[in-house]
Amino acid sequence: MADVSPPFTDIEIETRDNGFYEGYSLPIALISKISISLLVVWALLFPLSAGDVLSRLNAGLLHVFNSFYVVIVGVFAWFLIAVAIIPSSGRRRLGRDGDTPEFSTFSWFAMMFGAGLGVGLMVYATAEPLGLWAQNPEIIQGNVEPLSPEALQSAYRYSFMHYGFHAWSIYVVTGLCLAYYAYTRDMPLTIRSALTPIFGAALNGPLGHIVDILGIVATILGVAVTIGYGVSQLVEGAYAVFGYQWLMALGDGTTVPRPSVIGLLVSLVLVMGLSVLSAVSGVGRGVKYLSNLNLILSCILLGVFAVFGSLAFAMSTYASAFLDYLGHFPVLSFEAYGMETELGQWQAGATTFYWAWWIAFSPFVGLFLARISKGRTIREFVLGAVVVPSLVCFAWFAVLGGSAIDLELQGIAQGAVLEASLTNKLFATLSLLLSDSLFQVVSILAVVLILTFLVTSADSGILVMNTIMAGGAVDTGALHRIIWGAILTLLIAALILAGGGGLGALQDAMIIGALPFAFVMALMCASLAKALYRDHLRDKAGELVEEGFANDRNSSNFDPANTTWTLVISSTGNWGLSCGR
Repeated sequence: MADVSPPFTDIEIETRDNGFYEGYSLPIALISKISISLLVVWALLFPLSAGDVLSRLNAGLLHVFNSFYVVIVGVFAWFLIAVAIIPSSGRRRLGRDGDTPEFSTFSWFAMMFGAGLGVGLMVYATAEPLGLWAQNPEIIQGNVEPLSPEALQSAYRYSFMHYGFHAWSIYVVTGLCLAYYAYTRDMPLTIRSALTPIFGAALNGPLGHIVDILGIVATILGVAVTIGYGVSQLVEGAYAVFGYQWLMALGDGTTVPRPSVIGLLVSLVLVMGLSVLSAVSGVGRGVKYLSNLNLILSCILLGVFAVFGSLAFAMSTYASAFLDYLGHFPVLSFEAYGMETELGQWQAGATTFYWAWWIAFSPFVGLFLARISKGRTIREFVLGAVVVPSLVCFAWFAVLGGSAIDLELQGIAQGAVLEASLTNKLFATLSLLLSDSLFQVVSILAVVLILTFLVTSADSGILVMNTIMAGGAVDTGALHRIIWGAILTLLIAALILAGGGGLGALQDAMIIGALPFAFVMALMCASLAKALYRDHLRDKAGELVEEGFANDRNSSNFDPANTTWTLVISSTGNWGLSCGR
């Protein structure tokens, strides 16, 4: 007999009825704030010690869990393929019958794109293909020469992996799990709801608090890294436009110039101030309008590269790289190397770093995706949030990165783009493609785009953190959004100082914080698989009851007041319906 009893939905997250934390779960809010505050104080008072400890702890964890990061992301990707293809799960709607999407497809995609990737794309669309052109597994194994035309295929294979279907699957696993329980079962839009098929009522206690706190901590650290990279590129762009010397640490001529600490901190305060203002205005106004602006400006920037860059080279690269990525998709899903090898060291510094970054970002982006996706089917959600953003990312990498690589191949750049800092490669490429006057105009556009992407990422993160602390409530207090904005600002500033003005401490803290949530995500997949199977059984049970009722109702002996229906489901999946009076 298979169990078709109603699912457990009685999640009870106790929130305060009055006082400063009215509407919030006190344990989740306090433990989250105290944990992050202690990290801030430690990094500010003992920056060298904090940076060293985080670095050593990160290295130790990678030595043990590098393969786990790689394999679990492969599992996420294939899990989503399965639930989208299977008819009984793919056609399920994230909501009740008749529910329609709250946002238009354009706004839905714009918000998803801005929150999920914008800043990373601005930094890495140029930098990632260039970096992998110089170093990737095929080069390490001696199959191709670095910086050669033959190395392009493998460079784009791993670029597409790091920002393609595998990467977006991380976000969508979390988003799909949260949306399914929130909109089909009216459960709180919070992390613990996604584990109810396994743990049930146990999540109403400390276990549920721990799950939600892990989500908040991962979110904070993921957003912190994103903002850290973003403000670094913002400083590079502002220096390109205005030329203010204080924005950059220009070095002694032997090192690549990089943003100064004061430049980073000033930019950080600007970004976070605007983010708090946007977060206070809510999803329907500030986040939505900024996301739409992001998408429009992104299209303009992409158009500039298409017109002035190497479009033919980019398109041929896109087509060949996409087919190569699809052909290697199964192998890339589970290709893990030992840390004692050079390949393992490369993978830990590249692929595992990206997977940890996406996992740390997934509570934030996943919950945000769930928040804006009510009324869509599972198949629509997977296609819209995995396939479409990936194809757009591939276009960016092909057009921006391809233009930069073509400049180097033709000898025009003469190493200028390759030798530029990570966050300056975009502007270094633009300076070679455009006249001085046009470069100034496009650089201003890029700076505005970076700024709006940063604001969108930060304000969405602030909203999500407050939603989790409020037990899934969407409308949270403005004061708490401001407080979390301030905490996030202090955290990023402290870790920048701990990293000596670099982003190393931020990266280490993020990879460490992402690991526990990776295990939570694995449990979320198992929970959703169980929930979808049970709901399929319940649907079949309902159909059989309706069919049996209709057949017996036509009988002349039918007495509805004295009819009892019994559904029998065998362990092999066979169905039966008996009727007794």
